[in-house]
Amino acid sequence: MESTNNQPEKISIAETAKVIEAKCACLDGSAFAMVKMSNASFNDVDLRNLKITNANLSDLEIEGAQLGGAYIHNIGMPPEGHPAYDPAVKQRPLRFEDCELSHSTFSNCNLQGVAITDCNIAGMTINGILVEDLLNGKL
Repeated sequence: MESTNNQPEKISIAETAKVIEAKCACLDGSAFAMVKMSNASFNDVDLRNLKITNANLSDLEIEGAQLGGAYIHNIGMPPEGHPAYDPAVKQRPLRFEDCELSHSTFSNCNLQGVAITDCNIAGMTINGILVEDLLNGKL
């Protein structure tokens, strides 16, 4: 909804509990800080350039999304030295299914115990070594 001067109407919601139902709405430039949105749902939305920082996304499910150009980094439990660090807490595993990850890069990631099943690994390298060569004993 637009105001009369062609600038989007600004609505501030603070220190309250609300359920927001937005449909056919333009919320470009909106900002959410220290907001609880458990069980929120987004369907048929344009979230280009969305940035999520310092968030608990446990049990997040993304389906049917285009993630080209996505930059996912610093994912996991808070590191030692962080105020929320707890050495007893371990991150639950993530699951990727039916994903197009060709030409993607994983750098400085902990892949301990990762299982790759029924995947096309043509051209896949680990530290510059073709995985196919490793599996075929060519090295």
